[in-house]
Amino acid sequence: MPRPKDDFEELYPCDFYTPEELLDEELLYTVYEIARLLQGLEADAEIDEGVEDILLDWAIPWIMRNAEELVIAEPPSDDEPGYYGLKSESTEE
Repeated sequence: MPRPKDDFEELYPCDFYTPEELLDEELLYTVYEIARLLQGLEADAEIDEGVEDILLDWAIPWIMRNAEELVIAEPPSDDEPGYYGLKSESTEE
């Protein structure tokens, strides 16, 4: 149910990192690691599964929105996620 803005003590700008600000050009990340980074956590931070599910709600649209600036690599096995990274001159060829 929608709530009035006055119900909240403080409102914040809805700013997200750009891929260049968030990701290291030499590394590839899973969606789970990107989700942590978007929240200012370390990529390998231990978090509860419920929290991870919420963070994925932010990460998946971020990946889709920035798809033109990203590359994807196949997962090492069928039970692992794919990996995403920054597009660079070497990856565009």
